[in-house]
Order: sequence, then structure tokens, then C-alpha cells
Amino acid sequence: MKQSVLRQYARLIAAEGGRVQKGQDVIIRASVEQPDFVRLVAEECYRCGARRVTVDWEYQPLSRLHLRSCSLDTLSEVPSWERARLEYQVQQLPVRIYLESDDPDGMRGVDQTKNTKATQARYQVIKPYRDAMENKYQWCIAAVPGAAWAKKVFPGMRRGQAMEKLWENILYTARVGEGSDPVAAWEEHNRDLAARCEYLNGLGLTALEYRASNGTDLHVGLLPDALFMGGSEEAVGSGVRFNPNIPSEEVFTSPRSGDAEGIVYASKPLSYRGELIEDFSVRFEGGRAVEVRAARGEELLREMIAMDPGAARLGECALVPFESPVNRTGLLFYNTLFDENAVCHLALGHGFTNVLRNFERYTLRECYEKGVNESMIHVDFMIGTRDLSVTGLTSDGRRVPVFANGTWAF
Repeated sequence: MKQSVLRQYARLIAAEGGRVQKGQDVIIRASVEQPDFVRLVAEECYRCGARRVTVDWEYQPLSRLHLRSCSLDTLSEVPSWERARLEYQVQQLPVRIYLESDDPDGMRGVDQTKNTKATQARYQVIKPYRDAMENKYQWCIAAVPGAAWAKKVFPGMRRGQAMEKLWENILYTARVGEGSDPVAAWEEHNRDLAARCEYLNGLGLTALEYRASNGTDLHVGLLPDALFMGGSEEAVGSGVRFNPNIPSEEVFTSPRSGDAEGIVYASKPLSYRGELIEDFSVRFEGGRAVEVRAARGEELLREMIAMDPGAARLGECALVPFESPVNRTGLLFYNTLFDENAVCHLALGHGFTNVLRNFERYTLRECYEKGVNESMIHVDFMIGTRDLSVTGLTSDGRRVPVFANGTWAF
């Protein structure tokens, strides 16, 4: 891939994604597979005025080794140096940039029950720090090809060819190309998403109904104080607008916790904790997932919804047209960042407190009491199909088409 195009992408991540400001610290989390591109992103952060850029290097095979070799007690620890690091992040609110490249099957076969218990134990310690930073810092998730990931998406190609092809598709969905102005393209895209949100927020919606020929028949209640959002978001306190996901095609909200009835069928596999969950369905009663079925990964799916009391409830409803740029590639990326932006999706677990009107006036506890779901997980799964219909129910009794035949009805 041409260096000039990669430089554009790095610039987009730093300047439009994380929207790094002069004097801010930046933490980049990335795989050891892509040091050259990480250097480009770090350079662009410094060009934006970053005070210091720190890189947290990760290597999935090493994570796998740790999980196999360490005791549950060791994996559950949050050592003093890590707590000090979290405290620093609460105080400094560094920009967080996450560059994904892991193998979708890279953790297959590990003891996921052990992994779950360790995550639950660590969460109790980490949660207060996370709550203290909620909605206050800029962050961006983007992607860089990993060799195993590229071969998963393009199994018939040689390693180098697969990497190049995955690069092409990542850049296409990010609106980056030779001779283009990706920052201007994203600003235009954000305006389009904002206009769709404005329309939906003016309808007075109280619920969404999802139906598709694959059997999906689901009713989801909405919060009266919640807004639909999409594209860029604003950090509380600083007022800096940033783009948390590159790519991003969704208009989303958080539904009323505990208000979902019916069944929904996934339209794409879900990569969760380095394993794939395929051909699955989730049935809701009284707002909770009471039955899950999967051709592959069913036990992992069961563990996921049992992580805590909120893990079996919905935290997000996201609308994405079937003809989105991600879906137009014709690829299954086996990566939620891309697959969730291909078609409509839902998320189990944690909801977004910043969808509430005037959310900054409330404590987190008050946001949860208003009906935003609380959980240690937030896992998106894709439900969009070519014939999906989404109907909005309004407070004055109207039924408004929101999606028809898999795309916007307005």
C-alpha cells in the first residue's frame, strides 16, 4: 500500500478520529504486527500537538499463552502499577486510540470460563476508574490488517496478497484513497448522519419493531429521554468533537433496559473473545435474553449473557442501511468494527448514558435509574438483512416506517 495513502489514514485517525488537541497525552493500543503504521499514527498525533504518545503493544499469541499458563488468581489481579496507571488516566484523560488487527479465531480452544471469571474479578476493581472517565475523553477504534485476519477474510490468497487486499477494503470503508480528502469526506458524512438523527428525534418514538423473513420478530421499547446519535460525539468538559469508530455508518440509541420481547436472528457471525459464534438467535422475554441457540459457539454465547445481571439485556439499537460502504465490499470481515457497520445491529450489555437529553446533569447512577442498561460487557451482533423492516411506534399512536427492505424508509 502506498505510503502517502497510509499517511492519510493515520492523519484521519489522529485528527478526525481521536481529534488530538495540543498538549494532550495519547495512548495507542496496537499489535506488534504493524509497527510502521503505529509510528505513522504517533507522528500524526504529535503533528496535532500531542504532549506525549505512549504505545501499549499487544500480541494475541502471548495473551493466549498467559491465559493458559497463569492461575485464575493471577489473572484476576489488578496490580498496584495498573491501578496507578488507571488513576493517571482519570486525572489526565488521554486520548485513546485502538488499532484492531487480531485473528478472529486466535483464542479458539482456550478456557473461556477461566477467562470469564478473571474478567469479572478485574471488573470490580476497574469499574470505578472507568465510571470516572465515562463520556469525558476522546477515543477512536480503527483497524490495521493482521496476517491471520487477512487470511481469514481472503483464504484463497497468499499472505502478502491477502494483507494488501484487506488494506484496500479497510481504506475504502474509511473513505481514504489516493487524491482524496478523507477529513472533508468524514465531515460531510457526519452531516448526513446528524440530519437522520434530527428526523428520528423529532418523531417522538416509544418503540421499534423489527421483522425479517429469517424469523426475526422483535419489539424493543425506547427511553422517552433518549436521542438517536451518529457519527461524531462530544467529550464532556472539553467540548471536543471526535469520531469514536472508523468506519462508522450507524445511527444508534440505547433502548429502555428490560423492554424487549420476541426473537432475533443474527445475519453475520460474531467474533467474541477470539472465537466465532455463528448462525445464532436470541429470544427475549421481559426484556432479558432467555434462550440462545447457535450452530457454533453456543456455550460461549451463554457465558456472555451470564457475565452479570445486565449482560442479558439490550444496550443498543443501531440502524445501518444494507447498502452501506462496508456491506458493498461483499466481505465478511469477521471483525465487529466492520461487520456492525455493514448492516443493522443490536448490542447486549452496557448502554450509552450520553444518549439521554442533558445527560451531563445526571450522575451515572441516575442515568441507569432512568433506564439505560448497566453491564460490564457491550457486544454488538448483526441482524440486518436485505428485507429487514423497522417500524417506529410514536407517543401519539402512529406507526412510522424507519427501514424498508433493509434500508432507510426516509
